[in-house]
Amino acid sequence: MPNPRIDKLQEQIGQIVAEMLERRIKDPRLGFITITDVRLTGDAREASIFYTELGGAVDAPSEIATAAALESAKGLLRSTVGKKLGLKFAPTITFVRDATTETAKDMEDLLARVAAADAALAQARDESKYAGEPDPYRHDEDDESA
Repeated sequence: MPNPRIDKLQEQIGQIVAEMLERRIKDPRLGFITITDVRLTGDAREASIFYTELGGAVDAPSEIATAAALESAKGLLRSTVGKKLGLKFAPTITFVRDATTETAKDMEDLLARVAAADAALAQARDESKYAGEPDPYRHDEDDESA
């Protein structure tokens, strides 16, 4: 059963970190990122913050630069979260790149391939002909007429 306190803390941590990244962290390596989810352990000691980088095609150097910028801002973010929430122990923060958009795109590509394969199979089925008669079974009408 989920703890309502942990749920509330997750939401508050996400808001605080997003606000800090938008207004206070001035790192040129930091692109336009969005905090998508925060997961806190049951004892509220470790927080995994999921983010996604928006805008244009995401390339490897941009991903590395954003990860490095978040890593360097981790201490300031952790202390700010602890102060604003009044926690005795501020949770350690781990940033995780959220791959939901890429996974959704891959899933859509797979579904498109399956739909194309289904359409090809349906077309082949419609064009096929029976090897023998369409109905190979004997019927009572056939016996009476013979």
